[in-house]
Amino acid sequence: MRRLPVYILIDTSTSMRGEPIEAVKNGIQSLLDSLCKDPYTLETVCLSIITYNAHAEQLLPLTEVYKIRLPELVAKGRSALGEALELLANRVDVEVHKNTPEAKGDWKPLLFLLSDGGYSGPIAKPIAEFKKRKFGVVVACAAGIKSHIGVLRKITDNVIQISSTDTTSIKSYFKWISSSISTTSTKIEVAGTEESTISDFPPLPDGIMILHSTDNNKDIK
Repeated sequence: MRRLPVYILIDTSTSMRGEPIEAVKNGIQSLLDSLCKDPYTLETVCLSIITYNAHAEQLLPLTEVYKIRLPELVAKGRSALGEALELLANRVDVEVHKNTPEAKGDWKPLLFLLSDGGYSGPIAKPIAEFKKRKFGVVVACAAGIKSHIGVLRKITDNVIQISSTDTTSIKSYFKWISSSISTTSTKIEVAGTEESTISDFPPLPDGIMILHSTDNNKDIK
């Protein structure tokens, strides 16, 4: 059966300590619980979690949702976003099954990114390398009003923002991810269509807004 790979990329730097990282843990657990209740996602969705602080790490390789046990998340250090994108590109190359003459491979993967701040280290080359991979959709969520919108704009046109990193806001984001994954899973099963945009997903919850290309789009290096 063709799988729908979903990658969750999470900023776990120092600024996510306390309530934000606890909210992320609860949000991911709720996400898993919801996916396991949906017959389409239960059969097709595989999930991976990659975090980044001073270094990037794949805490969870691409795994069927019903087999997942939530890994420990710890907030510390700086924000090696570039390293995380390089790791993500590598894991997609390894984990996502490609088409062969004998069989079709996986559906194009989905990526949901949560970032509440800036980044450290090189970023332009990792973004360029990341964008060579084909995704069904890439959504970047800027958590908090101090987030660096410009770098997220370089990653994807689908940039949204939550007003703060409190429990309610982050939980709403993960609930929306769950609904969006379910929508995509049903769509590909029924129509066989892989490409998606935010407009194809359920409406964003209160407190989360779409950012347009003119918002804080500064050059990066």
